[in-house]
Amino acid sequence: MLMRTDPFRELDRLAQQMLGTSGTWSRPSAMPLDAYREGDEFVVALDIPGVSPEAIDVDVERNMLTVRAERRPAVNTDDVQMELSERPLGVFSRQIMLADTLDTDHITADYEAGVLTLRIPIAERAKPHKIEIGGGATHKEIRA
Repeated sequence: MLMRTDPFRELDRLAQQMLGTSGTWSRPSAMPLDAYREGDEFVVALDIPGVSPEAIDVDVERNMLTVRAERRPAVNTDDVQMELSERPLGVFSRQIMLADTLDTDHITADYEAGVLTLRIPIAERAKPHKIEIGGGATHKEIRA
Protein backbone atom coordinates (compact mmCIF):
# COMPACT_ATOMS: atom_id res chain seq x y z
CA MET A 1 0.00 0.00 0.00
CA LEU A 2 1.23 3.49 -0.82
CA MET A 3 1.46 5.78 2.20
CA ARG A 4 2.06 9.47 1.67
CA THR A 5 0.68 12.57 3.33
CA ASP A 6 0.18 15.73 1.31
CA PRO A 7 -2.75 17.91 2.44
CA PHE A 8 -2.93 19.81 -0.87
CA ARG A 9 -3.03 16.61 -2.88
CA GLU A 10 -5.81 15.36 -0.62
CA LEU A 11 -7.76 18.57 -1.26
CA ASP A 12 -7.27 18.11 -5.01
CA ARG A 13 -8.43 14.50 -4.78
CA LEU A 14 -11.52 15.48 -2.79
CA ALA A 15 -12.34 18.29 -5.25
CA GLN A 16 -12.01 15.84 -8.14
CA GLN A 17 -14.33 13.38 -6.45
CA MET A 18 -16.91 16.05 -5.63
CA LEU A 19 -16.79 17.63 -9.08
CA GLY A 20 -16.77 14.29 -10.84
CA THR A 21 -13.49 14.86 -12.65
CA SER A 22 -11.45 12.12 -11.01
CA GLY A 23 -12.13 9.61 -13.77
CA THR A 24 -12.08 11.99 -16.71
CA TRP A 25 -9.18 12.87 -18.88
CA SER A 26 -9.16 16.55 -18.08
CA ARG A 27 -5.57 17.12 -17.04
CA PRO A 28 -3.34 17.08 -20.09
CA SER A 29 0.13 18.47 -19.45
CA ALA A 30 2.90 19.86 -21.59
CA MET A 31 4.90 17.77 -24.02
CA PRO A 32 8.47 18.96 -23.37
CA LEU A 33 10.84 18.96 -26.34
CA ASP A 34 14.38 19.58 -27.47
CA ALA A 35 15.07 20.88 -30.99
CA TYR A 36 18.50 21.10 -32.60
CA ARG A 37 20.36 20.84 -35.89
CA GLU A 38 22.54 17.79 -36.43
CA GLY A 39 24.42 17.89 -39.73
CA ASP A 40 21.90 18.16 -42.56
CA GLU A 41 18.91 17.39 -40.32
CA PHE A 42 16.73 19.29 -37.89
CA VAL A 43 15.90 17.04 -34.92
CA VAL A 44 12.92 17.38 -32.57
CA ALA A 45 12.77 15.08 -29.52
CA LEU A 46 9.51 15.07 -27.52
CA ASP A 47 8.94 13.38 -24.16
CA ILE A 48 5.76 11.29 -24.25
CA PRO A 49 6.28 8.54 -21.65
CA GLY A 50 3.59 5.94 -21.11
CA VAL A 51 2.04 6.34 -24.56
CA SER A 52 1.85 3.45 -27.01
CA PRO A 53 3.17 4.17 -30.52
CA GLU A 54 -0.32 3.50 -31.93
CA ALA A 55 -1.67 6.43 -29.89
CA ILE A 56 0.75 8.96 -31.44
CA ASP A 57 -0.22 11.00 -34.50
CA VAL A 58 2.21 13.25 -36.39
CA ASP A 59 0.90 15.57 -39.14
CA VAL A 60 2.39 18.32 -41.27
CA GLU A 61 0.19 20.86 -42.99
CA ARG A 62 2.09 23.55 -44.86
CA ASN A 63 4.84 24.33 -42.35
CA MET A 64 2.91 23.46 -39.17
CA LEU A 65 4.05 20.23 -37.50
CA THR A 66 1.44 18.83 -35.10
CA VAL A 67 2.10 15.97 -32.68
CA ARG A 68 -0.86 14.45 -30.82
CA ALA A 69 -0.66 11.65 -28.30
CA GLU A 70 -3.18 10.00 -26.03
CA ARG A 71 -2.27 8.47 -22.70
CA ARG A 72 -4.95 6.07 -21.54
CA PRO A 73 -5.41 4.68 -18.04
CA ALA A 74 -3.34 1.59 -17.28
CA VAL A 75 -6.27 0.07 -15.37
CA ASN A 76 -10.02 0.17 -15.82
CA THR A 77 -11.03 2.86 -13.32
CA ASP A 78 -14.55 1.44 -13.12
CA ASP A 79 -13.21 -1.77 -11.53
CA VAL A 80 -10.79 -0.24 -9.03
CA GLN A 81 -10.78 2.49 -6.43
CA MET A 82 -7.92 4.82 -7.34
CA GLU A 83 -5.95 5.84 -4.24
CA LEU A 84 -3.44 8.13 -5.93
CA SER A 85 -3.35 9.35 -9.52
CA GLU A 86 -0.53 11.71 -10.44
CA ARG A 87 0.19 10.67 -14.03
CA PRO A 88 -1.77 12.89 -16.41
CA LEU A 89 -4.14 11.18 -18.81
CA GLY A 90 -5.78 12.43 -21.94
CA VAL A 91 -4.82 13.94 -25.25
CA PHE A 92 -1.57 15.86 -25.51
CA SER A 93 -0.82 18.14 -28.42
CA ARG A 94 2.14 20.22 -29.51
CA GLN A 95 2.50 22.39 -32.61
CA ILE A 96 5.77 23.62 -34.07
CA MET A 97 6.12 26.08 -36.94
CA LEU A 98 8.80 24.78 -39.29
CA ALA A 99 10.96 26.99 -41.48
CA ASP A 100 10.69 26.90 -45.27
CA THR A 101 14.24 25.57 -45.35
CA LEU A 102 13.12 22.12 -44.12
CA ASP A 103 12.03 19.22 -46.32
CA THR A 104 8.70 18.28 -44.71
CA ASP A 105 8.09 15.53 -47.31
CA HIS A 106 10.86 13.34 -45.85
CA ILE A 107 10.33 13.46 -42.07
CA THR A 108 11.19 10.27 -40.20
CA ALA A 109 9.89 9.37 -36.73
CA ASP A 110 11.20 6.94 -34.10
CA TYR A 111 9.72 6.22 -30.68
CA GLU A 112 11.95 4.67 -28.05
CA ALA A 113 11.97 4.78 -24.23
CA GLY A 114 9.13 7.32 -24.14
CA VAL A 115 10.86 9.78 -26.50
CA LEU A 116 9.49 10.57 -29.96
CA THR A 117 12.35 11.68 -32.23
CA LEU A 118 11.51 13.42 -35.49
CA ARG A 119 14.27 13.97 -38.06
CA ILE A 120 13.56 16.60 -40.70
CA PRO A 121 16.09 16.98 -43.53
CA ILE A 122 17.34 20.41 -44.50
CA ALA A 123 15.95 21.16 -47.99
CA GLU A 124 18.47 21.07 -50.84
CA ARG A 125 17.54 24.62 -51.80
CA ALA A 126 18.59 25.80 -48.33
CA LYS A 127 22.04 24.21 -48.42
CA PRO A 128 24.99 26.37 -49.46
CA HIS A 129 25.96 25.96 -53.10
CA LYS A 130 28.23 27.63 -55.63
CA ILE A 131 27.00 29.68 -58.53
CA GLU A 132 29.11 29.92 -61.63
CA ILE A 133 29.24 33.30 -63.30
CA GLY A 134 29.83 33.40 -67.02
CA GLY A 135 30.93 36.29 -69.11
CA GLY A 136 33.71 36.77 -71.52
CA ALA A 137 36.74 34.54 -71.33
CA THR A 138 36.91 34.25 -67.53
CA HIS A 139 34.61 32.31 -65.29
CA LYS A 140 34.39 32.91 -61.60
CA GLU A 141 32.66 30.93 -58.84
CA ILE A 142 30.88 32.75 -56.06
CA ARG A 143 29.68 30.99 -52.95
CA ALA A 144 26.02 31.73 -52.15
